[in-house]
Amino acid sequence: MTSLIDVIFLLLLFFMLSSTFSKFGEVELSAANSGGGDTNATRLFLKVSADTLNLNGAPVAMAALRDQVSGGTAGATVVLVSLAQTANSQRLVDVLAALRGLKDVDVLVMG
Repeated sequence: MTSLIDVIFLLLLFFMLSSTFSKFGEVELSAANSGGGDTNATRLFLKVSADTLNLNGAPVAMAALRDQVSGGTAGATVVLVSLAQTANSQRLVDVLAALRGLKDVDVLVMG
């Protein structure tokens, strides 16, 4: 007869080997600091709160954020992201994921 600890060990081993582990993605984060930089770049200011996004003072939807940032600007663009007190980390990750991969766009998060 098999002891109970052997059965538990075999079940534990089976579930460990048959399960899949979730992979966490990385979000590149650059902090805005004082100093030089590209003086010819177009600068956009994005205020992130829990409910709204304001791009240069005008409200913008999350779905239209990529088009607003990339459209109409020639050359390099710097997006300065400022967080409101109500903004949470998931909202920041959503914004950074939306802006990821845009050509000639640098995203800087203000502290």
